[in-house]
Amino acid sequence: MLDQHNHRRAEYDVDLYSDDAILDPYDHYREIRDRGPAVWLPCHDLWAIGRHADVRAALAAHDVLISGRGVAANDEVNKIANNNILATDEPAHGKLRKVIAAPVMPRGLAAVKERIVVTAQEMIDRLVEQGTFDGMRDLAQTLPLTVVSELLGLPESGRQNMLRWAAASFDALGGANDRRDAAFPTILELREFCNNGATRDAVKPGSWVAGLYEAADAGLIDADLVPQFTRDYIAPSLDTTIFATGHLMYHLGQNPDQWDTLRENPRLIGNAINEAIRIEAPIRGFTRYAAADYDVDGTTIPKGDRVIVLFASANRDERHWDQPDRFDLHRVVTDHVGFGFGVHQCMGMQLARLEMRSILEAMIERVARIETGAPVFEINNVLRGYRQLPMTFHAA
Repeated sequence: MLDQHNHRRAEYDVDLYSDDAILDPYDHYREIRDRGPAVWLPCHDLWAIGRHADVRAALAAHDVLISGRGVAANDEVNKIANNNILATDEPAHGKLRKVIAAPVMPRGLAAVKERIVVTAQEMIDRLVEQGTFDGMRDLAQTLPLTVVSELLGLPESGRQNMLRWAAASFDALGGANDRRDAAFPTILELREFCNNGATRDAVKPGSWVAGLYEAADAGLIDADLVPQFTRDYIAPSLDTTIFATGHLMYHLGQNPDQWDTLRENPRLIGNAINEAIRIEAPIRGFTRYAAADYDVDGTTIPKGDRVIVLFASANRDERHWDQPDRFDLHRVVTDHVGFGFGVHQCMGMQLARLEMRSILEAMIERVARIETGAPVFEINNVLRGYRQLPMTFHAA
């Protein structure tokens, strides 16, 4: 098939949002990388960019590949997804981000660090005593669900539903499939809660959401947008960290030599976290809209087309990484794109790192050996992670 510039465009006829491709995506990503720098996916009416260098360049080109027309792989959601921080462009994006991200910047995090560290230590003590447990429910979910939900300051009904709401928010960003359709009622429920449940008098004073009301009072953000930004806190603050923590545990369990290395050399904790996020990006990718023709290493994405930028593929690109399918604590991974890259880089990544670091620090003193069984995957259009992960801690 020819594009308007009369080059034969590379195509790959795959449904990236089918159960099979969600459960086992890496061969598809390799195929996309091998077929070209930008590959047309007829099934989704989308281009896909999968190579590391091209993904970084695409994410840096935020004024051409824009987010302001939505980041989903389906038109229905892109038509209604305005105002959220993920789907805004510069200069508005930067101004809003400054306000919304304040609690997860170093100063904001300093205030909660001790709480996170103590909660992690208590949790690991309990799990070492227990011995065998579900690594997702009993470990990975604990910090985000106790600490983060408290920081948000939501009333109880909101805290109980956060995981369901977040999963639906990501399902909606996938292809036009049954999973996307099934997510809509749950998202409406989340909207209803943010509009009428997380009101000024219902949220905890001093919390993140209370801070949004204060920012609106100070004229920093539009008061009408507080419910929207409350959603921006709820959706990404949980699953991504929970799944990244699950991947970290799984790989340390599967590679006992790496766990021994980490115990001997805790300075590698930062590397371990980065490597887990590299090898299993919790978010597979978001789409962008081409506001002008965009060149990817000789392939032109025409103005008006949409492209999915595959973080998870870039993180396993053999053009960039040596033995990319291997979990290696000594790998220097400062340039993975598991948290995205550029102006839309994950706002909460420092909080995620703090949570994961606190867990590892607590484990290093107490856990001699980690055993992990076969994980059960959660099937989500955009997120990659486990629903269950059988684990055993052998006490030090």
